[in-house]
Amino acid sequence: MSPEAPRSEIPRPLDGRSAGEVTDHRRLGVELFNEVWRLIESREDDDRMLHAAHASRYHWGEAPECKPENLARGEWQVSRVYVVLGRAEPAIWHAQRCLEHCEQAGIGDWDLAYAYEALARAHALAGNAEAGAWKEKARTAGAAIADPEDREHFEEDYTTLG
Repeated sequence: MSPEAPRSEIPRPLDGRSAGEVTDHRRLGVELFNEVWRLIESREDDDRMLHAAHASRYHWGEAPECKPENLARGEWQVSRVYVVLGRAEPAIWHAQRCLEHCEQAGIGDWDLAYAYEALARAHALAGNAEAGAWKEKARTAGAAIADPEDREHFEEDYTTLG
């Protein structure tokens, strides 16, 4: 039987919390992400929606628990907010960042389908012809989503592309 590891050798999150506890950055990232969805639906405060989307992505990026898919999802949400606000250029930029996170980390399935969806939506807003190619990539990737409930959710969003 091996002795227990000395306390100093047990990995700890960067903010000093015990292993397994949610960090403040992660908590804020999640809370702000959910607040953005509420604001997208209500449209009660567009400035708050925009700032909350960026803040959510920032806090996720600072959280020790952050994974590449969290970064991709954060960029996707920021892109969606810019689409809601009718601002094509930053929507395209953040959608492209979402795709870059997916490609760099080898992320597929749900996240890749939504990266393509974000690019299709943002380019359509800009009136760019390439929106159709991104929409087709989104359809193909969406059809390959493994989980049936996730695939159904994606298909519902996909139909709003027009």
